[in-house]
Amino acid sequence: MLDTGNTAWILTSAALVLLMTPGLALFYGGMVRAKSVLNMMMMSFGALALISVLWVLWGYSIAFGDDIGFGLLGSPFEFFGLEGLMEDTDAALPTMAFVGFQAVFAIITVALISGAIADRAKFGSWMVFAGIWATVVYFPVAHWVFAFDGDDVVGGWIANDLAAIDFAGGTAVHINAGAAGLALALVLGKRRGFGRDAMRPHNLPLVMIGAGLLWFGWFGFNAGSALAADNTAAVAWVNTLVATGAATLAWLLVEKIRDGHSTSLGGASGVVAGLVAITPACSAVSPLGAIAVGAVAGALCALAVGLKFRFGYDDSLDVVGVHLVGGLVGTILIGFLGTAAAPAGVDGLFYGGGVDQLWRQVVGALAVLAYSFVLTLVIGFLIQKTIGFRLTEEDEVTGIDTVVHAESGYDFASLGGGGSTAPLGGQARAEARNTEGSQA
Repeated sequence: MLDTGNTAWILTSAALVLLMTPGLALFYGGMVRAKSVLNMMMMSFGALALISVLWVLWGYSIAFGDDIGFGLLGSPFEFFGLEGLMEDTDAALPTMAFVGFQAVFAIITVALISGAIADRAKFGSWMVFAGIWATVVYFPVAHWVFAFDGDDVVGGWIANDLAAIDFAGGTAVHINAGAAGLALALVLGKRRGFGRDAMRPHNLPLVMIGAGLLWFGWFGFNAGSALAADNTAAVAWVNTLVATGAATLAWLLVEKIRDGHSTSLGGASGVVAGLVAITPACSAVSPLGAIAVGAVAGALCALAVGLKFRFGYDDSLDVVGVHLVGGLVGTILIGFLGTAAAPAGVDGLFYGGGVDQLWRQVVGALAVLAYSFVLTLVIGFLIQKTIGFRLTEEDEVTGIDTVVHAESGYDFASLGGGGSTAPLGGQARAEARNTEGSQA
């Protein structure tokens, strides 16, 4: 019989996760300079539009179709166009609810990558990259991590053979996107003036609003991954809350000690770092363990965002420092802090479980990192050498919003345009009087 309560929860969670992509657009949009805000937001919205379509055509089949060999890939055309999945069955959860929930994971994973190449990527090339990358990287990795064996289906190797724990996407989403962001940053090269010119966020209120929407939507991301309105969802919800709080405090503390002040940008970044780290671990650790995961991730990510200046790669909006590092921290710490008292039921090293779960977590994390990094390098290089990926230096200086989209995020000139009923300033009133006198 259909469980309407669980179905309602999954559909609600899917809507919450969908909201995360516009939230990410605000978060990233506020972090770039004013001349790039629209393009930055369009990269997220473009991913939302494109991946929605590809998921229905072949993405769901690749991710959740019956495995065609070694746990690496689902049958690409088994459910082409979601054929055969609309029928009403006796299942407790409609397949289409699961399809929708997993679709929004694919969307935001692609959108996350865009932050690493802000200010300098052609929009058309980004859309081509997004479609290819989703098809050859995300959809297969989702099969590895999220496709569990069923009565009549064989799933992916990380979920079933390696048995690494990734409750909601530390490997499939965050390590995957972070490794891809690093690879693309290397392919496109540094922004003009990187390391020399100030490239401060142009609108911190947008950043804070975006971070708030991400935190809100992330409860659907993590608690919704229980696929039921049950105890596992409740534990994931609480762990998501406290880990994020701990990460924010840790990031702000690192800033205070290192720089002498705590910033709003640091607070927003700490929120995201905590959310990233607890994503794989929220079903495997206790609330105290979640606080530890968040605190470690907040501190390490705050330190990691400075590595781009030391090593010379231009990860514009810290996709590597937050998502790659945070994803690694949360995934690997399960091997230390996992407890059998949590829903996942696995003890880590600190709870007497030895290194059995730890090595599984490390292998899963490194496999996704390597696969994503290498294939993204290849895809990015081919696009750069064919249709071109990076803007010209002249267009980058002019501003990507104007050059690519023929728009500006802030049309200040219109504030003083003709037809305004606003009171004239002193100089304007004098000029108006002179004009009237000459006319007389």
